[in-house]
Amino acid sequence: MKSLFRRALTVAVLLMSFTAVQTASAIQRKQLLNTGWMFVENDSNFAKAQPVTLPHDWSILHRFDEKTPSGNDGGYLPTGKGWYRRVLTLDKGYEGKKVRLYFEGVYMNSKVYVNGQEAGGWPYGYSSFWVDATPYIKTGQNEIVVSVDNSKQKNSRWYSGSGIYRNVWLVTTEKTYIDDWSILVKTPDVNHVEVSATVIREDGTTYPIARKIMVENPRLWSPDDPYLYQTELEVEGKDRVTVTYGIRTISYDAKGGLVLNGKPLKLNGACVHHDNGIIGAAAYDDAEYRKVRLMKEAGFNALRTSHNPPSEAFLRACDELGMLVIDEAFDGWREKKNDYDYHLLIDQWWQRDIDAMVLRDRTHPSIFCWSIGNEVIERKKIEVVKTAHQLAERIRQQDPERRPVTSALAAWDQDWDIYDPLAAEHDIVGYNYMMFKAESDHERVPGRVMMQTESFPRDAWQNYERTMAHSYILGGESGIGRYYYEGDVPGEGWERPLYPWHAAYCGDVDLTGKRKPVSYYRSLLWNGGSTYMAVREPDGYHGKVKTSMWSTWPTTDSWTWQGWEGKPIEVVVYSREPQVKLYLNDQLIGEQSTKEMKAVFTVNYQPGTLRAEAGSDRCELQTAGAPSRIRLTADRQQMKADGQSLLFVTIEVVDKEGRVVPESQLPLDVKVNGSGTLLAVGNANPRDNDPYYDAKHSTWNGRALAVVRSNGKRGTVVVTVNGTRLKVKSE
Repeated sequence: MKSLFRRALTVAVLLMSFTAVQTASAIQRKQLLNTGWMFVENDSNFAKAQPVTLPHDWSILHRFDEKTPSGNDGGYLPTGKGWYRRVLTLDKGYEGKKVRLYFEGVYMNSKVYVNGQEAGGWPYGYSSFWVDATPYIKTGQNEIVVSVDNSKQKNSRWYSGSGIYRNVWLVTTEKTYIDDWSILVKTPDVNHVEVSATVIREDGTTYPIARKIMVENPRLWSPDDPYLYQTELEVEGKDRVTVTYGIRTISYDAKGGLVLNGKPLKLNGACVHHDNGIIGAAAYDDAEYRKVRLMKEAGFNALRTSHNPPSEAFLRACDELGMLVIDEAFDGWREKKNDYDYHLLIDQWWQRDIDAMVLRDRTHPSIFCWSIGNEVIERKKIEVVKTAHQLAERIRQQDPERRPVTSALAAWDQDWDIYDPLAAEHDIVGYNYMMFKAESDHERVPGRVMMQTESFPRDAWQNYERTMAHSYILGGESGIGRYYYEGDVPGEGWERPLYPWHAAYCGDVDLTGKRKPVSYYRSLLWNGGSTYMAVREPDGYHGKVKTSMWSTWPTTDSWTWQGWEGKPIEVVVYSREPQVKLYLNDQLIGEQSTKEMKAVFTVNYQPGTLRAEAGSDRCELQTAGAPSRIRLTADRQQMKADGQSLLFVTIEVVDKEGRVVPESQLPLDVKVNGSGTLLAVGNANPRDNDPYYDAKHSTWNGRALAVVRSNGKRGTVVVTVNGTRLKVKSE
């Protein structure tokens, strides 16, 4: 078979040079410190350390293990403790400077040591934080050590990863400098912009600086036109920062709904966790940008960061691509969901963590709303109102633009109405699976503005219809889940361990980035578009299908069901047209009226071409033949030679006509040569327990994904899969 799989793919890499030693005249204010680290796991002896490049998630670099303490919440991957070490060489130009380290995220319980002295750290793994290294550094070699403790499990209800999983920066200024998190952009109106910040003097005193900008004919930021402006703030010739911002107006109320730049807007949103699929929690800029791009291509205009602050790269991508964001702080408050979650930190750290989120993120035009929590356990206790009030008021103090505050409320019983005092602490009330209460709630509390923060995927039509019918509902989102077969461990992940299941299979995009049929249906509802056709897996084809609360029936864009000839199979056509015709091998099967923008046909399966016609729309599915070759498709043709740029390579098994062979589970062997290194290989099967770091993996549904990282050298990256070669330039 290998002789059939011969192809080449090449990608270019842009040349960039980096050095750990800077001369006095060339010191950059902000330098990335992602290279040159040594790492050791569960042992503080650096003689055993291995070189790593940040962002780094050590959990994803292990095999799945049913006995791992993090269990199903942590994807059955180990956590534990880790130590990082980097030697930073500074010349005399750094004498007399303010030298800080900026960590975008370390999971979790981190401590930072500079030349053997504890200089800082942070317990909450999703907060960015600063470490003032000035008192501890010297010219010449400096040792930076970061300890990470993710050993106390469980501390999360989703995959957290472990380690320094976001960027680390060296920030160098004069002793008088601009406080990075004091920067504020205000737009009293669309023609006037006020950019301000606080200057910290060498003696510790502070004073404000500001710049007023007049903008004629402003180009307003929106999801359809995410236009960004830039300006600079400078202080006494000693420090200068560039500020990126957007100009837009947002208002909301129960009567008019959400209004962006004077136009009504309904939210078609998704909850997005912080991980990046097969590369784990590692927040490479390219991976974060790709994640937002996939959501944009799927038709979403809003994202909720479930259930923690995201990376800076994620928010920059939302700014640049045009995606509204609900920036969420916590999953829980004072009562635990897991033994070692945020309930242990909240009393001492809530204010600092709220500040870390708001002060870092408030200049982003994409953020339209802050969320203080998600389905908090103590929601029936009167004390919860005080907690909500404290969190919300702290946000309002730190965000003079007064973006609305929300949190996601839920009820698994009949006591929904008693949450009214808690709901009143929010500007917008988030509804998790409770939007069926919208009409009665509106009668009881007419001024309440509502937003569906989570929902069941199967309720897509009802949610869309309800949102469009009522101005006081701003929009909605869909959540977690799985389908399974009779004989598998039944139920939901929160009920019992489900090994080897290590991922949810319900979202619009799978682990390889492929959109599922439900994604096309949802986008059709909210955005319009062309007719789309999919096929429901026959019950009994792979096993008797069982669905869970958050799942939909397994459905795929395939007309290849070998062995099912002559047996009935359901075909679903999504369309905004009133009538749909279905043809099999040019023979009319039937015509149906659409209901809820879809028509369902029962067809006795025969190989060939299935075609749907709806108005002027045409779409078809063809039966695939035998596997003929592997097709490699890169998401770009050039990479930056910076050691950080990523290449996502889609691997497909196709027949001689180029059609994906959906039942193919072909063993793969991926090799990377030249100016890149293999970061991960995987497929979208949530039950496949082959490790992602291994170069050997199988396709699932005829598809897999390889992720390649630039190694920092200019040249050509060559990706070879079972004899198929793909080349990409690295410059």
